[in-house]
Amino acid sequence: MPPHCVLWFDARCPASRRTLELLRERGVEPSLRRFLEEPPTVEELDALLRVLGAPPHALARADADEYQALRLSERTAPDALIRAIVQHPRILERPIVVCGERGLVARPPERVSELFPAEAGMV
Repeated sequence: MPPHCVLWFDARCPASRRTLELLRERGVEPSLRRFLEEPPTVEELDALLRVLGAPPHALARADADEYQALRLSERTAPDALIRAIVQHPRILERPIVVCGERGLVARPPERVSELFPAEAGMV
């Protein structure tokens, strides 16, 4: 039985919808974390970054209007970037999948297969 999964999800995002479809094809019904409707907290993002083993800049969408308007860049301090994501969640990359103690940014959505190594060739 696969571990419980959480999908950081935006229904308007084709990659989010495709990732949900791929998880369901594997028999996984993830909890949907609708981060645009309920922005994440600093603590929640810190925990997410620990699971992903990634710096905050890896989760930022540099092409997002808010990212540009706030003049964020690779030089933005990590804590400042986290605060910006909390205040402007559209900056957060999507989709993100966390299954148990593992997680990844599912871009492209087929990367979700990396969370299921025994079945890696199935997607």
